[in-house]
Amino acid sequence: MNTYGKLTSRGLYAVTNGPRSGLLEATALALEGGARMLQYRDLSQDAERRLAEAGALAKLCHAHHVPLIIDHDIALAIEVGADGVHLGRGDEAPATVRRTMGEHAIIGVSCYDSLARAQAAADAGASYVSFGAFFPSTTKPLASLVSIELLRQSAALGIPRVAIGGITPDNGRLLVEAGAEYLAVVAAVLAAPDVRAAAQRFTDLYSSDRETA
Repeated sequence: MNTYGKLTSRGLYAVTNGPRSGLLEATALALEGGARMLQYRDLSQDAERRLAEAGALAKLCHAHHVPLIIDHDIALAIEVGADGVHLGRGDEAPATVRRTMGEHAIIGVSCYDSLARAQAAADAGASYVSFGAFFPSTTKPLASLVSIELLRQSAALGIPRVAIGGITPDNGRLLVEAGAEYLAVVAAVLAAPDVRAAAQRFTDLYSSDRETA
């Protein structure tokens, strides 16, 4: 088993989605609601704002002892002292990124519906892999849907699996029962009227972990 950037928790993986007002306040509420990881996802070209936001999020996450992951941007992750990066199609290979960021960096890889891609990522030193979309997603409405069975088929990878795509507290239970160590959620948490309560509902899906910890 690869032990680089090892993750030992399970639970909600909250994901931001581009420029928005009240970003820090909303993410603080998500962390208070029990989020176990946070990803800063902003594909805009406003480098100054992205640097300021990512730096503030790094301080916030570290105060809560929660890892901050930066989507795609390795240089930004290094500059703000984030805990890792998330890679998709077209990004550098996990092994290359790890040589840049170090053995303790958390490196996630989007694997969509591909078990073969997930195995290759695990072999290359990824800390986790993500699969999805499992349900229709407002964030990526054109994403192909993935069978929940993929979570069961990927159990032997030896690294955490993240489920993403249209996840709610209601359908998320199916994914947890199928083996997802993390539920990556965008709108259902950070666009909710009560962010803290929404995060807590996802956290409660892993409540047995807290009871036995």
